[in-house]
Order: sequence, then C-alpha cells, then structure tokens
Amino acid sequence: MLQDTLTIRYYQKLTDAVVELWNRGYRFDDLRLYVDGYLAALRHSNTLEPYLIHRLEEEIVRFLYDPSNFEKTQTELDYR
Repeated sequence: MLQDTLTIRYYQKLTDAVVELWNRGYRFDDLRLYVDGYLAALRHSNTLEPYLIHRLEEEIVRFLYDPSNFEKTQTELDYR
C-alpha cells in the first residue's frame, strides 16, 4: 500500500495513462513497455527514493494483472 503522497500521485497518473492506452487499443506488452519506461525515467530523475519506486512498481504490476481495471462499466457502454 502506497502512503507517500508523491508516490500516490505518480501511481494515479500512471494508472490513468495505462487505462487510456488500453482504451486506444494497446495491449499488455505495450502497456508493460510504457510502465517500464515510466519507472526508468523516475529512477533516472531521482525524483523518488529507490524503495518508493520499487513499491510503485509492485502496485502497478498488480494493477496491470487485474482484468477488472480494464473492463468497461455500464455507464461507459451507454455513452458509446
């Protein structure tokens, strides 16, 4: 569970981007490459402590492997 506010902000941005990419037709391999690049940029920029980046990576991988995060809700289906 993430507790650092900056790490949570990065998690939210990353999950929003991943879902957006999924909705645009990208699939798991592409999403994983995007996440890996994002995390590499965070490591390179020294924005977060390495242990926070590691926790963020664990949470993002958990997010990617949960299929319920990529299902359309009934409200989204009604608007299409």
